[in-house]
Amino acid sequence: MTTTVQLRRFTHPDLPAIRQTLLDVHADAYADTLNTEFTQRFPWFVDHWGSNPGFTCVIGYDEGEPVGFAYGAPATPGREWWRDAPIQPPADPSTFSVSELMVRPRWRKTGTAKRLHETLLEDRPEALAVLLVNPEHPKVEALYETWGYRRIGNRQPFPDSPNYAIMLRDLRTSG
Repeated sequence: MTTTVQLRRFTHPDLPAIRQTLLDVHADAYADTLNTEFTQRFPWFVDHWGSNPGFTCVIGYDEGEPVGFAYGAPATPGREWWRDAPIQPPADPSTFSVSELMVRPRWRKTGTAKRLHETLLEDRPEALAVLLVNPEHPKVEALYETWGYRRIGNRQPFPDSPNYAIMLRDLRTSG
């Protein structure tokens, strides 16, 4: 599929206007797993992340139809996800947490995910980006590695969540 996906950036004050779009894209992207309790809590995660004053979201649209999004926020100093990993703390620990990146099935494998991700991170003042990936999806983890991330450990943020791989990227040397 060849598409021209237009990307739009949103911030914390925009959450009420984009919230339903995020929920609708999630419902399509995860239609096969919406019955799990963890997946059903997605609206809570949207509200949690969206309440952060530094919340940033990029949504892709194909002729006005939302096709995917990426969002995150600056990590709280001292509570960065990479702190759970057995690594030497970096000289500059400022971190942007990439919380969600999802693309609706029809637009997968079109380069849309990378465009959403890179647009989310462009011009970030933080030194690092961190994300969590389900290790049951090694192709996704390998994709993130091609985007400059490296696996540094594991983290299970909730008792009913997967034991995610923690992936870290230096924003000042990769891109």
